[in-house]
Amino acid sequence: MEQVKENKMGVMPVNKLLISMSLPMMVSMLVQAMYNIVDSIFVAQLSEDALTAVSVAFPMQMLLIAAATGTGVGVNALLSRALGQKDTDTVNKAATNGLFLWACWYTIFLIVGLTLVRPFYLMQNTPEVITELGIQYLSTILVLSIGVYMQMSFERLLQATGKTVCTMITQITGAVINLIMDPILIFGLFGFPALGIRGAAIATIFGQIVAGIMAIIMNVKLNHEVSISFKGFRPNGRIIKMILSIGIPSLLMQAVGSVMTVGMNKILIGFSTTAVAVFGVYFKLNSFIFMPIFGLNNGMVPIVAYNYGAGRKDRVLKTIKYSIIYAMILMAIGVAIFWLIPDKLLALFNASENMLAIGVPALRIISLSFILAAIAIVFSSTFQALGNGMYSMFVSFARQIIVLLPSAYLLSLTGNVDNVWWSYNIAEIASVSLSIYFFMRMKKQVLDKI
Repeated sequence: MEQVKENKMGVMPVNKLLISMSLPMMVSMLVQAMYNIVDSIFVAQLSEDALTAVSVAFPMQMLLIAAATGTGVGVNALLSRALGQKDTDTVNKAATNGLFLWACWYTIFLIVGLTLVRPFYLMQNTPEVITELGIQYLSTILVLSIGVYMQMSFERLLQATGKTVCTMITQITGAVINLIMDPILIFGLFGFPALGIRGAAIATIFGQIVAGIMAIIMNVKLNHEVSISFKGFRPNGRIIKMILSIGIPSLLMQAVGSVMTVGMNKILIGFSTTAVAVFGVYFKLNSFIFMPIFGLNNGMVPIVAYNYGAGRKDRVLKTIKYSIIYAMILMAIGVAIFWLIPDKLLALFNASENMLAIGVPALRIISLSFILAAIAIVFSSTFQALGNGMYSMFVSFARQIIVLLPSAYLLSLTGNVDNVWWSYNIAEIASVSLSIYFFMRMKKQVLDKI
C-alpha cells in the first residue's frame, strides 16, 4: 500500500512527469513506426501488387489493433484512477478482467482469419493477384494474432502504473526482431525458405510473441502495484462494464477508421491501384509522425486519470496543456518533412514515376492537416482518461464518416485524384472544432466540480 501512496503520478512536477512517462513511449512508438515502414519497404521489393495487398489489409489490421487498444484504454483509465483512489481491489480486478477480455478478442479474430479474409478482399474489388497475395498476408496476421494480444495486454498494465520504460524495452525488442526477421523470411536468407509476403506477417508475429513474453515477465517481477491471479477467477460484470464503457468508444473510434479506409480504397481504386498503394504508403509514413503523438498520449492518459481520481484538477489541466504544446511541435516537424522531401520518402517504397506523380502532392496536401490533428488527438485521449470516451467516438465518427468520406467522394467527381486529398484538411477543421467544444463542456461539467 505504501508504494501506491507514493506513486510518482501524484507527486512529481507535471512537466517532468509527462516527459519522463511519455518519452520512453514516444521512443518505442517511433521504433514501431520505423519497423512498420521497413516492413512495407521489404514488401515493395516483391512488387507493387504486394504493396497494394498489404495496403488493402490495413483496415482489418486496424480493427485487430482497435480491439486491443480500446480494451487497453478502458483498463488503463480504470486501473490508474483506482490507484489514485487507493482502491487496490479494483486495481487487481481491472487487470484480470482486462486480460480475460483480450483473450476473448483473440478468439474472435482467430475465427475471422479462418473464414472472412477472402470476402474482405473481394468486397474491395481488388484484382485476383492482389487478392491472393492479401489472403496469404492477412490470414496469417489474424490467425496468429495471439502475439499482438499478449504484447499489448501486459504492456498496458505496465503503462497504467507508470512503468513506461519497461514497455519501451519490450516494444523496441519486438520491433528489432521484426526488422531482422523480415528480409530473412521474405527473401529466404541464411537457409530459411523464401516465404514472400507471408514471411512479412510471420516476422511481425514472432516479434510480438517475444515482446509479449518479456512483458509478462516484467509484470511478474516488477509491477508490484498490480496482483494478477486467475485462481477461482470469474468474469466480474461490474468491472467489465466499467472497462468497456471507457474502451468501447475508443474501439469504435478506431473501427470507424477501418470503415473510412475501406471507403477511401474504393474511391481511389476508381483512379488506379497505384492510388491505393499511395494511400497505404501514406499511412505507413504518417505513422512515423503520429506514433510519437500516441506515445505522448499513452504517457498522458494515466497521469490525467490518476490525478482525476485523486481530485487534483490543477495537475490534470497542466498535463493537458503541456501535451497539446508538445503534440503541436511534433506535428510541425512532420509537416516540414512531408513538404521538403516527399519524393525521397516515396522512393523508399520503390516508387514508380506514376506513384511519385500521385504521391508527392498527396503527402504535401494531407500534411497541412497535421497540426490541427495534434490538438484533436490530445483532447480525444483526455476524454477517455476522464471516463467519457463517447466524446472521442463522436468526434472520430464526425471526422471520418460524416465529413471526410463524403468530401473525398465529392472531390473525386472532379476526376483529379489530387483533389481527393483535400478532404483530410476539411475533416480536421471539423474535428478540432468539435473537440474544443466538447472539452469546454467537460471542463465545466466535470473538472470545475472537483
